[in-house]
Amino acid sequence: MPTTEAATPDPTDQYNLLLTDVAGQILQSRYRAARLVNRELLLLYFTVGKRLSEKIAAEKWGAKVIDQLSADLQKQIPGLRGFSRRNLFNMKAFADEYADLNSLFASSNAQPELVQLSTALIDELTPPAFFSVSFTHHTLLLNRCSTRQERLFYMIQAGQSQWTVEMLDWQIRAKAYQKRDQTLPNNFAKTLPDTIRDTALQAFKDEYLLDFINAETDDERVVEKGIVQNVKDFILKAGKGFAFIGNQHRLLVDDQEFFVDLLFYNRQLRCLVAIELKKGSFKPAYAGQLNFYLNVLNDQERMPDENPAVGIVLCKDKSDKVVEYAFQSIQNPMGVATYQLSHDLPEHLKNVLPDPETLKRLLE
Repeated sequence: MPTTEAATPDPTDQYNLLLTDVAGQILQSRYRAARLVNRELLLLYFTVGKRLSEKIAAEKWGAKVIDQLSADLQKQIPGLRGFSRRNLFNMKAFADEYADLNSLFASSNAQPELVQLSTALIDELTPPAFFSVSFTHHTLLLNRCSTRQERLFYMIQAGQSQWTVEMLDWQIRAKAYQKRDQTLPNNFAKTLPDTIRDTALQAFKDEYLLDFINAETDDERVVEKGIVQNVKDFILKAGKGFAFIGNQHRLLVDDQEFFVDLLFYNRQLRCLVAIELKKGSFKPAYAGQLNFYLNVLNDQERMPDENPAVGIVLCKDKSDKVVEYAFQSIQNPMGVATYQLSHDLPEHLKNVLPDPETLKRLLE
């Protein structure tokens, strides 16, 4: 009896199997919940990316198959969102990068089990941070971070602080991971209780990236106001536990008015936080001015069960030695941070920050 060779798989059939498989994954996920939660979305995208990667490698298909798959998925599941050509490529990259998580997933031949995973198993074998951020966050991390350790750092920070994708992008460009061990010059060691000292160090950054600015304008006042407004926005979005109290917060001492540029309350530190914005380099006089504000805040506005108010001078640059001498005899907790403006700003606008005389007007 003559032997018969195994028939060569028809590429069209193989493609149709892939199309049916991916569409099935999507529908299975839809059946599990009316609205896909983030955890299941990530598992679904991982699964789709894994199937794509396996099929493309096995069938030696080119990249155009992803274009075709995206178009056909739209036809098979009308109204489908999130499976564009770009997103399918991102899913493949996502699955390739985290291929060592395959042990969490059932065999690719058991379609329903691919999305019916044990929560306990996932939590045991993967960091909770992995599922705390969206697929768009993950895509940004894959494109911008070179190591898994760096990505995990940003996952944890983004999950804890509920960063938007835009905020995550700003943090990466500000090199938050590389600067994670840097602390701003401060006198917290001698002025804050041990119970909140570490929390205070974590609450404030050594440098703030302020590029929430419309760089298309040449109007210095527009840029100034944008910088001031976005100092507030950045602290609220990137910081932990901050609540905004007011701009140009009024203090009254013997019928004289004084104004704190920005006043916050930090729930973790349980204290008021006064921030003074300065255009140029740090000067010792700034410490005296801020110390005065903190004395008044502690005397007039601090509640009995609250910790002492903390002050931060935010300026263009600083000498750590000058800061050290300026703080040497001050008993109120304070620190000095710098800001970095976007490299996209026109050169003549990069040093723009309102002087004290215009600050109140800009913040109104």
